Amino acid sequence: MLIDSPRLRLFVGAALISLSPVWVALVNVSPTTSGFYRVAFGAAGLSLYLLVRGRRLNFSAYVWGMLIVAAVFFALDLWFWHRSINFVGPGLSTLLANFQVFIMTLAGVVFFHQQPRRTQLVAIPLALLGLGLIVGFDWRGLAADYRLGVIFGLLTAVAYAGYLLSMRQLRMQAEHALPVREVAVMSLMASVLLAAAAFAEGESLLIPTFKDAGWLLAYGLVSHSLGMIFIASSLPQVTTAEAGLALLLQPTLSFAWDVLFFARPMTALELTGAAIALFAIWLGARRGSQKP
Repeated sequence: MLIDSPRLRLFVGAALISLSPVWVALVNVSPTTSGFYRVAFGAAGLSLYLLVRGRRLNFSAYVWGMLIVAAVFFALDLWFWHRSINFVGPGLSTLLANFQVFIMTLAGVVFFHQQPRRTQLVAIPLALLGLGLIVGFDWRGLAADYRLGVIFGLLTAVAYAGYLLSMRQLRMQAEHALPVREVAVMSLMASVLLAAAAFAEGESLLIPTFKDAGWLLAYGLVSHSLGMIFIASSLPQVTTAEAGLALLLQPTLSFAWDVLFFARPMTALELTGAAIALFAIWLGARRGSQKP
């Protein structure tokens, strides 16, 4: 395998996916359309790779079923998240989506009997504090559209956790180290669901310019295909709490890209929140005596 450490694969995948809101902000298409092309271009690129390598989709009925579940969760994830980006911006929307850490940790305790380390129990509320400093706590003072964007962001977290848990389960007995086939099939299924959503909403799937096509292609091939492969390949080898915490690198970097690329104003309080979030990621990712 290109990267042997599952934790390092998680971080690389999170870093690649952290660029996703940048691509979304650069294109002039609807949220559903950008989500469709993320998975459609990703599926096309991975399918071409599988065709060249002669890989067959010899999945069990269980894996096919879990792929359908994963695709539904992922389509919902993109549908909610891209709308959140429009209302609150790419950095904050991705931070909200990564409330998945709480759902992942709870699922690990309830379903997989994984007890989080003490440092992880400290890291999770620290991450929440960092997020709170960036978002702000004055809910009533926020505009209606802004509040709607926060709600969409939190719904994204639920769908994202559902996707991660589904992919974790279907990868538990996988024969291949890299989940190229699984991500390709999941992406194809999700693209069909998003195309249906665009049709129901009366949204056009036409790409207005070659420049937009280039950004969407980068979105699908770089952030989606490579990012999701690195993340999915690591999930069976780490606890759900570790996965949730490590993936908090994604919103932290997305917030940084928002500041660097789109000149997002940043206060000292927001900078403090970002620093706390980074510290929480480091704390939660430290190796402990507990085995995954």
